[in-house]
Amino acid sequence: QVQLLESGGGLVQAGGSLRLSCAASGRTFSNYVMGWFRQAPGKEREFVAYISRSGGMTYYTDSVKGRFTISRDNAKNTVYLQMNSLKPEDTAVYYCATTTSQFRLTTTSGYDYWGQGTQVTVSS
Repeated sequence: QVQLLESGGGLVQAGGSLRLSCAASGRTFSNYVMGWFRQAPGKEREFVAYISRSGGMTYYTDSVKGRFTISRDNAKNTVYLQMNSLKPEDTAVYYCATTTSQFRLTTTSGYDYWGQGTQVTVSS
């Protein structure tokens, strides 16, 4: 069993920045691929980014490339999502997720454990 706890959400103006954190506990953090997803009101949960176990590989959805950066600190059992140049369309609840798999990493079905989410609101 893995427990995930997100933090760092809030209200920010368009063009601003936020850094989300997700602290993991329960099992060996470095064994897990970590992902970030988001869900806007009335929409399905969508993939944002994932990072490999070592942190050596990252992948982003097109809409956040060049603005968001995913990183991890395995010594602190924490994954981060640095979000810059935020837009109103980035408004959503952001979730971190984890899996030991290496498949379907851009889909919700590819992940086994989820955090409770943190709200990000970007005002125009």
